Amino acid sequence: MAIAWDEHKPPEMDLIKDCVHCGFCLPTCPSYAVFEDEMDSPRGRIVLMRIGHEDEAEISPEMTTHFDRCLGCMACVTACPSGVQYDRLIERVRPQLERQGDRTAGERAWRRAIFELFTHPGRLRALSPMLALQQKLGVNAALASRMTRPRLRRLRALLTLSPDVKLRTALSRLPEVTPAQGTRKGRIALMQGCVQRVFFGDVNAATVRVLSAEGWEVHAPRSPRCCGALMMHSGVEPEAQELARATIAAYEDFDFVAVNVAGCGSAMKEYGHLLSDDPAWAGRAEAFAARVRDVHELLAEHEPQAERHPLPMKVAYHDACHLAHAQQVRSQPRELLRSIPGLELVEPADWEICCGSAGIYNLVQPEPAAELGRRKAANLAATGAEAIAAANPGCSIQIAAHLDREMPVHHPMTLLDLSIRGERP
Repeated sequence: MAIAWDEHKPPEMDLIKDCVHCGFCLPTCPSYAVFEDEMDSPRGRIVLMRIGHEDEAEISPEMTTHFDRCLGCMACVTACPSGVQYDRLIERVRPQLERQGDRTAGERAWRRAIFELFTHPGRLRALSPMLALQQKLGVNAALASRMTRPRLRRLRALLTLSPDVKLRTALSRLPEVTPAQGTRKGRIALMQGCVQRVFFGDVNAATVRVLSAEGWEVHAPRSPRCCGALMMHSGVEPEAQELARATIAAYEDFDFVAVNVAGCGSAMKEYGHLLSDDPAWAGRAEAFAARVRDVHELLAEHEPQAERHPLPMKVAYHDACHLAHAQQVRSQPRELLRSIPGLELVEPADWEICCGSAGIYNLVQPEPAAELGRRKAANLAATGAEAIAAANPGCSIQIAAHLDREMPVHHPMTLLDLSIRGERP
C-alpha cells in the first residue's frame, strides 16, 4: 500500500487515534486564531496526518502549507484533556516535509540561509560590527520601509526583527570555568547557545554569576556551536542529530546541564527521541536528557544561598512556549522573580498564546507572526508594567519589535543577578 509518509518515523497511528476532536485545543492555538481555518488547528492537522496514512495519499501543497503554518508552540499539549501527544506527532511530520514536501527552490534556499547564519555564532560575531553600524545609522529601518513588494516580505521581517546589537556583548567571551561561591553544590555546564551567546551574551554572563553565587561551579565550553534546536524544530533531522551528538559528547560528564534558552532546553530534553534509532547514541542521549535543566528549574530545586537585595519595579512575565508548554516549567520562573524584594510580578492576558517567534517562524511566516507579535506586545503593555521578563531570545526580539511604547525586555536571570549584586537595570 502506497501512503504519503515514507518509512522513516512516520506519525504514529496509535498517537493519531488518541485525538477525540473535542476542540479544547482551538482557543489556545495561535495559527487557528490567525487563520480561522480548521486545518490550521491541532485537530485539523491530526486529520491530515491520518489522511497521509491512507492508500494512494500524497503530501500535497495544501497539506504542506497547513503543517508549515503550525508554530510548534505545544499550547495544545497543555490544553488537551485527552493527553494527545501532538508534540511527538508534529516532530515526526516535519522531517517528512523536509524530505518530500512541496516547497519551492526559493523557500528551501531561504530556510537554508537561516540555518547557515543563525546557528553559527562565529558568523554572527563577524557580522555584528556591520549590524551595529546599520542600527546606529537607521539603515535597517530605512530599507525595511522600502520593501513593500510581497516577495520581499521575508527580508523586511529580517531587518525589522534585527536585535539591538551591543558590540561589547557580541564580542565578549565567558570564562571557561567560574568557581562556586559559598557552599559548593556541584559542577555544572552552561549551554551557551548560538544566537544567545552573540546577541544576548550579557544574559549568559548574568546566568553564570547567579549560578556561581548559588554555589555551582560553572563550566562554559565554547563547542559545540549550537544544540540543533532550530533544525530539530524545523524537521532538518540529520543536522539536528549531528549537533545533538556533539552536544552530548561535550556536556555529558557534568552533574547537570543548565540552559537559559527555552527552545534549546526543550530540544536537549528530547535528544532521547531524536536519537532513538541510533544504537550507539540512544542510551547516551537518554542519560544526557535526564541531566538537562532549565536554569529556573535548577535554582528552584535547591535552597537559595545568595542574598537578594530590593529591586523595586513592576514586571510582566511572558511565558516562552518551549518553557511553559514543551517543558512544563511555569511556576519556577515566577517563584524566582517573586523572591526578589520589591519586585511586583504581573500577568498578561492570554499567557498561553504564542508571541509568534517560534524558532524561525517569524522569518518564514512573517505576516501571521507579526499579528501574533502585536497581540502579545499589547497584552504585556496593558498590564501597566515598566518591564517584561522573558526567558527566550526569540521571544525577546519578537516582543521588542512589536511594542508601541518603550519597555525593556529582561531575562529573569538578568533581574536576579541585579538583585544579588544590589544594582538596578
